[in-house]
Amino acid sequence: MYIAMNRFKISLGSEAAFEKVWHDRDSHLWDVPGFKNFHLIKGETFEDYTLYASHSTWESKESFNIWTKSEAFRQAHKGAGENRDMYLGHPVFEGFEVVL
Repeated sequence: MYIAMNRFKISLGSEAAFEKVWHDRDSHLWDVPGFKNFHLIKGETFEDYTLYASHSTWESKESFNIWTKSEAFRQAHKGAGENRDMYLGHPVFEGFEVVL
């Protein structure tokens, strides 16, 4: 299995709007071969941001990479720049191969 995560620093006061964007979006993931599940997780709040991470689980790294080159990926991410003011910096991607 493979876990793909993006960490987001969200400006204080924008948390509810950020969560709504994720709640309302059509991720186009559910019919993608190799996709297992998705979670949006919320971390600590710091002086100027709240930490979030998107967490998706895949059958393999190859399945994830194929999705990133697909039309479903493009559809899921269209309009992502419209909410730029919520973010402090760009998302930080982290990918993990499951070993146990």
